[in-house]
Amino acid sequence: MGVVEHEGARLAYRVEGPEHAPALLLANSLGTTTAMWDEQAAVLSQRFTVVRYDHRGHGDSTASPGPYSIELLARDALAVLDDIGFETASLCGLSIGGSVVTWIAAHMPKRVERLVVCCSARRFGPPEPWHERAALVRSEGPGALLGTLVGRWFTPAGQRDDALRARVATMLASVDAEGYAGCCEAIAGLELSAELEAVAAPTLVVAGALDPVVTPEVALDLAGGIAGSSLLVLPAASHLANLEQPARFAEAVLDHLCGPPATRGDTARRRVLGDAHVERARANATPETAQFQDLVGRVAWGEIWTRPGLDQRTRSCITVAMLVALGRFDELEMHLRGAERNGVSRSELTEVLMQSAIYCGFPAANSAFAVARRVFGDDHG
Repeated sequence: MGVVEHEGARLAYRVEGPEHAPALLLANSLGTTTAMWDEQAAVLSQRFTVVRYDHRGHGDSTASPGPYSIELLARDALAVLDDIGFETASLCGLSIGGSVVTWIAAHMPKRVERLVVCCSARRFGPPEPWHERAALVRSEGPGALLGTLVGRWFTPAGQRDDALRARVATMLASVDAEGYAGCCEAIAGLELSAELEAVAAPTLVVAGALDPVVTPEVALDLAGGIAGSSLLVLPAASHLANLEQPARFAEAVLDHLCGPPATRGDTARRRVLGDAHVERARANATPETAQFQDLVGRVAWGEIWTRPGLDQRTRSCITVAMLVALGRFDELEMHLRGAERNGVSRSELTEVLMQSAIYCGFPAANSAFAVARRVFGDDHG
């Protein structure tokens, strides 16, 4: 857990995932904490350095006197990224978090790689109900809203889920009254229509099909203001769509940020094996082998070769060594060429083959060196 001081508040954040992976910031909804992203963080942190933080007055972040503004909350998010040292990141936010990341994308476009805006809107209705809610919370505390919020946050099936109710009740209980009220006042003053045309990052808008707060029509209106954006409506989900449909939500975010597995796989396969090999494999595919080719592209290349835990050079070296061990010398030839495309020098490949001689056996290494001579000439004599 990290903490950064910013404009009268101490902002708490968590960082998960590979150290050198691209950054992804997750911004919470009103009345929740970083715990709302637990399921998504477990998936996304395999490919990204995931940054979760609490809005001021929420969770482990302290409050400052309200009212707040969306601009202030956006500067909070940027302060977190600055404290970690990320100049750019992809951003994903839900509800008020969606408004925060949209503001950043519109006003600080050079800092945003890709954008996911969930269950959010240009504006959240007239300001009066938000001021009334702020007054109620200052008087009675956020817990007074639990029954109402559960009815707005979840579908009837979600409302009957005792574990889900207990989870959001725990989060809401950790929210400071002034922090919640200040964020209500930020929402009351929200109007993003003029900013939307300045959003340049590739954007996905996500909505819950049964959300009474941000209906699919409202989400469509938001998407319509962002050039080139796409809209995804999740079935059987209300306002906290990521909690009711955690797997579908994570898959949608991952596909937007990285491309679907087939697309990721095609890119990785071409980078390692070359366009000519990929085109030849496709041309030679038959109805019987087409499904296998699709499996290889999606799983081997789209899921494994694109994981951030190892760099491509290391993956190539491991692959070469395993092919030697298994005696797969036909595939070894193309992966020796692929290793060179991935930046592995011929002298480094010699060392991989020498290591293989010890642990895979001299005959296997001898055959591997013969393949290397065919590929590279006398460099591997």
